[in-house]
Amino acid sequence: MRKLGYSDSAVDRATRAGRLHRIHRGVYAVGHVRLSPHGHCHAALLACGRRAMLSHDSAAWLWGLQATLASTVDVAIPARGHHKRGIRVHYLPRLVAEDIATSEGLPTTSASRTLLDRATSATHKAVERDLDRAERLGLLELAAIDELLMRAGKHPGIAKLRAGAELHRDPAYTRSWLERRFLQLVRKSGLPIPSTNVFIAGFELDMYWERERFAVELDGYAFHSSRKSFESDRRRQEELKLAGIEMVRFTAQRVIDGPREVAGRLSRLLTNRQLELSRLPDRSLDR
Repeated sequence: MRKLGYSDSAVDRATRAGRLHRIHRGVYAVGHVRLSPHGHCHAALLACGRRAMLSHDSAAWLWGLQATLASTVDVAIPARGHHKRGIRVHYLPRLVAEDIATSEGLPTTSASRTLLDRATSATHKAVERDLDRAERLGLLELAAIDELLMRAGKHPGIAKLRAGAELHRDPAYTRSWLERRFLQLVRKSGLPIPSTNVFIAGFELDMYWERERFAVELDGYAFHSSRKSFESDRRRQEELKLAGIEMVRFTAQRVIDGPREVAGRLSRLLTNRQLELSRLPDRSLDR
């Protein structure tokens, strides 16, 4: 304001007249105090200096990991500073370029760094929820998290973030290995043995029970990580449904971590499918 020609007394007069409203020391709203959440964040950053950035819960809100912005704004600064009214100041002196980002025009800690800082005071479940949201928003970068954890020293959020991130790692199983593991599961459970890698209705099916007209697709994130494969998978399921074939998917993680649960569900699905087909009219009578 001084650069615009305002003197201290001019600022005081504008404040008394209601044209300026003091939000923080040296930070004013013009004409009103109905600031948007972004406005409150911007004001907090201005109050904390040139190198300030949003962090912790406020950064999580900006990234979309948290639905609402708390009344107290979290701001990280590289040098020690005092807490200010309405601002929670965090001293983060060792941030590197990878820890710093800009979102919606506001400087903020990166999504990975935000996840780590939030993990400090969060429960394991809350960390897992943050990671789930980050994945849905396209913000989850496991390589960036791994690099961050390696240099984070004794950060109190390390253990919880590392444990949560492990749940999002797809095991490096090949498709053939996964198919063998699934068939082993089927045999041990005494279920009918399916045909494997057969072409039905123009599609190659991982597992197919001809009598039940029932198929299983074995999914892994590494097998279906592109937009093209995502769309193709759903089109395939529709086409099979139109051809009278029921299909379900089991993820690699479920096959490995919960074979009994998978076997139980598969048994129920096959039984239900048999009952469903038995209620259909015998098409041979219509010939």
